[in-house]
Amino acid sequence: MRKLFQYGGIAASVVLIAFGIGSIYMGVDGRGYVRDNLAAEKIVGTEDSTIPGQLVDTGAEAQAFAKVMRKHTLESTGGKTYSEMGRFLTADGKDTNDEAAAAKDDAGKPVENGLRNLWVTETALTTALNTAYFAEQVALFSIVMGVAMLLAGAGFGVLTVRALVPAETREGKQAQAGPAAVTSA
Repeated sequence: MRKLFQYGGIAASVVLIAFGIGSIYMGVDGRGYVRDNLAAEKIVGTEDSTIPGQLVDTGAEAQAFAKVMRKHTLESTGGKTYSEMGRFLTADGKDTNDEAAAAKDDAGKPVENGLRNLWVTETALTTALNTAYFAEQVALFSIVMGVAMLLAGAGFGVLTVRALVPAETREGKQAQAGPAAVTSA
């Protein structure tokens, strides 16, 4: 039964180490993927951002740029969010949800509220940027968990060998190595 526990402990140790290495690899690869894709978009921080003139190529920079985009959109809409604006514009430029009250274009259709459409675009882009931030954080978590599994596997392996190898076997190997040095007080 002792051998079963010994082999089982060693197998568990090997599995933890393998999963740790896999987790670290996936985290590093995921982090690189996020950064490469952000850099490919060639987004540069605006002067009023926390990253002026800087290429947005990390998750944190993507999140910072998303905040600036929201600020700019709120400035453009007079502080109104998508849900606070009407779908259409009246003849005097005010927003409304009433098709009958809306100004009509040359085809007789109600004029859409362009600023409301701006919110749709802003939401799509900031969601993508915030997702890049989240993905980079997940990759970092994967790396940290991989290191933890690697260390746990190594520690578990050492404990398994130390605890399950009979003491007389360990002592016999030490005796074969030569007599221990004796020091006098």
